[in-house]
Amino acid sequence: MEKEQLLEKIEECRHEMILLSHSNDLTSEAVIATSVKLDNLINDYQNFAH
Repeated sequence: MEKEQLLEKIEECRHEMILLSHSNDLTSEAVIATSVKLDNLINDYQNFAH
């Protein structure tokens, strides 16, 4: 996966998490799972150059 693709996935996941947080508690499984996914994408992005 290219760095630009990772950035797009990060933005999509961030948007998804924001939408989920509007209709669910922040501690709901859906929001937490999306947050973990976002964390992993961000970690992948930060490690991309290494």
